[in-house]
Amino acid sequence: MANLTTKELTALEDQLNFERVLCCKYQDAARSCNEADLQSSFRQYATQHQQNYQTLLNFLH
Repeated sequence: MANLTTKELTALEDQLNFERVLCCKYQDAARSCNEADLQSSFRQYATQHQQNYQTLLNFLH
């Protein structure tokens, strides 16, 4: 793991939380949407935010 300051770790934690929330919101939007095109877009957005989350998390290891 990189040597990060407390401020950097806090910012990383905030970004992880942000990515997690966005992933959940897009998953919920996809489930509640009846239009196939929108569902597909919402799922893609959720997947992208999940990947962002995983990338940030891997940075900590």
